[in-house]
Amino acid sequence: MANTVDAPQITDNFIKKLYEKTKPSLSFQSTVSIDFISWKETLKAKVKELLGEFPQPASLDPQLLSREETERYIREKWLIQSEEDCWVPLYLLIPNNIDKRRRPAILCAHGHGPYGKDSVAGVHFNDPNRKAEIAQHNYNYAEQMCEAGYVTAAPDWRSFGERIAYQNPFVDRDICNIHFLQHLILGRTLLGSNIFDGMRVVDFLLTRSEVDPERIGCMGLSFGGTMSTYLALLDDRIKAVDIICYATTTEHYAISRPNFCGSQIVPFLYKYADVPDVIAAIAPKPLLIESGASDTCFWIHSALKAHQIIKKAYEASGHPENLWIDVFPGEHGFSGRMAFDFFNNFLRQSTHN
Repeated sequence: MANTVDAPQITDNFIKKLYEKTKPSLSFQSTVSIDFISWKETLKAKVKELLGEFPQPASLDPQLLSREETERYIREKWLIQSEEDCWVPLYLLIPNNIDKRRRPAILCAHGHGPYGKDSVAGVHFNDPNRKAEIAQHNYNYAEQMCEAGYVTAAPDWRSFGERIAYQNPFVDRDICNIHFLQHLILGRTLLGSNIFDGMRVVDFLLTRSEVDPERIGCMGLSFGGTMSTYLALLDDRIKAVDIICYATTTEHYAISRPNFCGSQIVPFLYKYADVPDVIAAIAPKPLLIESGASDTCFWIHSALKAHQIIKKAYEASGHPENLWIDVFPGEHGFSGRMAFDFFNNFLRQSTHN
């Protein structure tokens, strides 16, 4: 806990006891005897309700800002409109020598960091700090997946990258906490708005002649894992998902050692479900979970607890074979040991080849 003073008036002590008394009413373990599909749809509807009002989509009005050719792919920078007055910058990576067949595509969600989409798309401008971030987390998975033959899209989420001009004007305050409160005051949630933006990126992918609309995946590290979780849960156009270093429990990441921010919050969620319950409701959709054995952001003991719940849900769904788990020997980053085989199996091995 943030404050370990042993006194009854300490707020942290009250929060811990309140957590212990709270029993999520829609947790998978407490409702395991009911029909899986019924549980899944009930939880999915509740999550969407808690995320708040989704805006009305505006015309995408896509604007191509730049285009560069590398030895293995083309990287384009685009600006699209998600809702009125709200613009999403993104990189679109297209494999070279693409034939007339439509390709599978992967939305690649960035995590919590200063450079947003850029690192994920392999953009570093020869800046040593940017290069170091990519190297530390094996972070350029949009670039890696494109080199493996997928069309990839890497957008900036609200509160990150270009959408805050690469700077936080608030001293000692996380700007996504401020944006969370501002969205809430105005009747929204920041996570819900970012999920909406992600859905609009999928809309953009569907306008591309290179993309097979039936073979779209999603992947992301850390906060990108949060985004991938909720996009996979709420958008049926996403057919397979890789959640990287996010599987955890509320007790671990929110109560015992608070490690969250406003960009990840679903208000009132634990009244109904824990994080692994939300991930479990993705079943039977193909899911890869990557968890680092030495991750000190989402520690492995919490990840293993989450894995057990998610495994039971996939068994209940009748498709345990659709759940892949990679506990890799590393820290907080993209493993990649199983990701390429996973997406090849579930996006490439398709009747839409």
